[in-house]
Amino acid sequence: MVSVDKELCIGCGSCVAICPEVFELGDDGKAQVKEGGEAECAKEAAEACPVEAITA
Repeated sequence: MVSVDKELCIGCGSCVAICPEVFELGDDGKAQVKEGGEAECAKEAAEACPVEAITA
């Protein structure tokens, strides 16, 4: 299961750039997982997250 720790997220958007089918920026400017979001690129996005806020 893919998840984003909102406490850690800084809203840089790298996850959205890497894996837009799973991630989007919410109204709070922080990343969130889209409904039913699962894709192989989520692991790549987690590795690219500068604050390690993504679990994939």
